[in-house]
Amino acid sequence: MDTQGRRQHVDPADQWVFDPETGSYELRLDPGAPADRPVPSQGGRRTPRDPQRSGSRHQGEAGQGRPGKEQPPGPRRQAQRAGQGGRRGAVPETAGGRAATRAGRRKAQSRKSGRKKALLWTAGTLGVVVVAASVGVYALYQQLNGNINTVDTGIGSSSATTDGPVDILVIGTDSRQGLKGKYGDTANVGHADTTILFHVSKDRSNATALSIPRDIITNIPDCPTKQADGSTKLIPGEEGVRFNTSLGQYGRDPGCTMRTVQAMTGIMPDHFMMANFDAVKDLSTAVGGVEVCLAKDIDDPDSHLKLPKGRHKVQGEQALAFVRTRHSVGFGGDLSRIQLQQQFLGSMVRDMKSGDTLTSPTKLVKLANTATRALTVDTGIGSVTKLADLAKDLSRVNTKNITFATVPVIDNPAEKVHTTVVLDKTRAPQLFTMVRQDISLTEVKKKEKDAAAAKLKGPKADPVNVRVEVFNGSGVFGAAQDTVNWLQNSEGVSRSTNGGNAPAEVKKTTLEYAPNQADQARRLAEMMGLPASALTQGTENAAPRANMTLTLGKDFTAAGTPITAPTKAPEGIQKVEADDESVCAK
Repeated sequence: MDTQGRRQHVDPADQWVFDPETGSYELRLDPGAPADRPVPSQGGRRTPRDPQRSGSRHQGEAGQGRPGKEQPPGPRRQAQRAGQGGRRGAVPETAGGRAATRAGRRKAQSRKSGRKKALLWTAGTLGVVVVAASVGVYALYQQLNGNINTVDTGIGSSSATTDGPVDILVIGTDSRQGLKGKYGDTANVGHADTTILFHVSKDRSNATALSIPRDIITNIPDCPTKQADGSTKLIPGEEGVRFNTSLGQYGRDPGCTMRTVQAMTGIMPDHFMMANFDAVKDLSTAVGGVEVCLAKDIDDPDSHLKLPKGRHKVQGEQALAFVRTRHSVGFGGDLSRIQLQQQFLGSMVRDMKSGDTLTSPTKLVKLANTATRALTVDTGIGSVTKLADLAKDLSRVNTKNITFATVPVIDNPAEKVHTTVVLDKTRAPQLFTMVRQDISLTEVKKKEKDAAAAKLKGPKADPVNVRVEVFNGSGVFGAAQDTVNWLQNSEGVSRSTNGGNAPAEVKKTTLEYAPNQADQARRLAEMMGLPASALTQGTENAAPRANMTLTLGKDFTAAGTPITAPTKAPEGIQKVEADDESVCAK
């Protein structure tokens, strides 16, 4: 401190301090002094802000001379300030000058204070909007999260997205619980009335929605289910029962349906989504209706659908009646109803992508609220954030490359009056292999190199002229003999023999042949679904009755199941593209 009580080496800029009560800057010779103490004004005199507080403070300071505090300026210093004006343009310290100084200061302060208040109002209003929006978003987030029902199946993926293919099991349950008897028995716990395995390719370029008939006879594996008290109950499996009993029966949860799908197709779903009757009504209304097409008039007393032929936009109760109708379309069974449901879902996807549902904040919030209330999902996607991530990931798929197909089935040969179906053992394995190996039903993206593909082109020998010895390098017990039996009994390759176990297990199935056996190799490759890369041609011709050598590798799953997926869907399977607007129910 110097002899005047001032700090030495103080930056002059630090001596001008903003006073929030006056809205102006004031010169404070002691920058460390409290903000609410009297300080010299711009005019070179003290300006107390509160007369009462100022009076008592001055009295205390004069009488007690508080240590460490700046003392009132002496006469010489006041004279110097008055003469110099303190700041440029200051009015001399006279009675008239003091009045003029106060008036000028009030005008300047008033202008500054006005600007400040305007800024404060603007900033305050913006702050309120931001806070309100944040609270609104958080409240919406909490509401949507609170809407979601989850089931811990103990299987599937814990992550909403993945770098690989995604398989989601969509289940429509016929449960009437909570529907006040409007659609039948409220005690019905609900079975898997509609089931679609939705497979999305690794590169997100295409998707396959595979409908599984509810009346297909299958085996249901043992199923551990989580109970309300946190314990796990094992529900025994069953053989030769309807697929729809994989849910609800004996307390089976959606995880049991997921396990049943895996046993049937070889594909374990990553996630499941389950909805009841109300979901169809609410979602169709949330998107503003779904356009459907009928090739004939329909008046179905069971589903209560009454519509003339042509195009219609259905929602609510009418949409539910449409997807439940079966007796008035096709052959009047579940397979015909599946076609209606596929048309409905394809149209909904088109409407959502082409309309403003996904770009209108109002419609999007309504749809999100409806969807989260309508769905029960696994814990891996059991939050708004995870569902949003999944939806964003799946939205990359082009509608034209989404194909709806039905698992190939035939009438149950064990029944005289056919009420159930069984897997078509020829076409179903081919379709399942295509899905497992991520091959689209609408396009073939994976093309082999021309040189390798050329091996599969050319004439093919008749099955009876194909000679092959089969070795088992797969690690599957009895695989060689099973394959020989299948070749002889199903494919007419009577000159096939079992060579026993290969010297060691191999990763890939291979076929070795001589140049003069190329036509036989092409025929066998076609039967077994061998890729061109599996064929190895020697350099010398073989003897007339020599065998080719087929070694089964770890890619072998079962006799009659293609080693690799076919390049196109099996002939005769029911399928339709999501962007096909010409589909009309007959």
